[in-house]
Amino acid sequence: QVQLVESGGGLVQAGGSLRLSCAASGRTFSSYGMGWFRQAPGKEREFVAGIRWSGAREYYADSVKGRFTISRDNAKNTVYLQMNSLKPEDTAVYYCAAGAGSPLVSEYDYWGQGTQVTVSS
Repeated sequence: QVQLVESGGGLVQAGGSLRLSCAASGRTFSSYGMGWFRQAPGKEREFVAGIRWSGAREYYADSVKGRFTISRDNAKNTVYLQMNSLKPEDTAVYYCAAGAGSPLVSEYDYWGQGTQVTVSS
């Protein structure tokens, strides 16, 4: 069992930055791939970024490439999402997930409760 708690969301102006954190419980964090997903009102949950358990491979949605960076600190049981050059269309609830670390939502077993990110124009 893995419990995930996101933090770091908030309101930011377009062009600004935020860093999301996801703290995981359990001693097996380092064996899980981790991912970030987001869901805007009226839209389906979509993949944002993923990182394999080793940290050796990262995946990004085309819409965030070059602006967002996923990283993990296995010693702290934490995964991060650094978000730069934010746009109003990045507004959504952001979810952390533990699983394969791939772009496929079906390959994740555990989910956090989400943190709201709002980007004003």
